[in-house]
Amino acid sequence: MKFVYPAVFKKDPDGRFHAAFPDLEGCFAEGSTLEEAFEKAKEAEIDWLSLELEEEGDLPARSRLEDIPLEEGAVVRNVTATIRLTEGYDE
Repeated sequence: MKFVYPAVFKKDPDGRFHAAFPDLEGCFAEGSTLEEAFEKAKEAEIDWLSLELEEEGDLPARSRLEDIPLEEGAVVRNVTATIRLTEGYDE
């Protein structure tokens, strides 16, 4: 199943990129490039959602991109996570 949540990406003074998911509490990632941060964000999103589905099954509502406040220099992008809910189902 595919899940899509927005992540906010921002470059720090050292040149590293940080990603945070406003809707997924405590879900963060970083990378030395924007592309690497995006890939790490995808991995973090998959881990966060998989754990949530295993424990409770309740996922948070998704924010609209235009409703997310951004600091100067930050960008917001949707990140898609594909999670297999039933082993062997989509093979």
